[in-house]
Amino acid sequence: MAKAGAESQARKKKDLTDAKQIIARNKKARHEYFIDETYEAGLVLTGTEVKSLRMGRASLTEAWIEIDRRGEAWLQNATIPVYVAGTWTNHAPTRKRKLLLHGDQILRLSQKSREKGHTIVPLELYFTKGRVKVEIALARGKQEWDKRETLRRKQDDREARRAMSDFRKGR
Repeated sequence: MAKAGAESQARKKKDLTDAKQIIARNKKARHEYFIDETYEAGLVLTGTEVKSLRMGRASLTEAWIEIDRRGEAWLQNATIPVYVAGTWTNHAPTRKRKLLLHGDQILRLSQKSREKGHTIVPLELYFTKGRVKVEIALARGKQEWDKRETLRRKQDDREARRAMSDFRKGR
């Protein structure tokens, strides 16, 4: 009986460590772009970068993805602050970081990003199964009127939900 309880506790602990723990989100990207396709990519990081990320400190607001001539994808301008307890081995906060993607994914992203109006943006930075991953998206830029329409639609949906909630509660 005690063995079964220990196994279930171990399973629960494993499920918690496998869960997606979000470090940073790029909310601005969903406002500025239409998201066409999303991909999950690994990141090549140093030890102090991972420790800083475990403290939950990072920013993707000004970041973008670049694919170089050698067919490698790089995360540019993402800010991971220096690790407070680090020594001379600390990292540069906004250095470019290599993304780990399959070759066919990089080729597809490269071809699509060359089309007019398309770009590659990071959406989320998170831990899953102890590894740092970044969700990237192939995106098309929105016009100013698209942004206003999206905000108007969100506001209308919010008001409709509020009205339905009030109706159910009998107000």
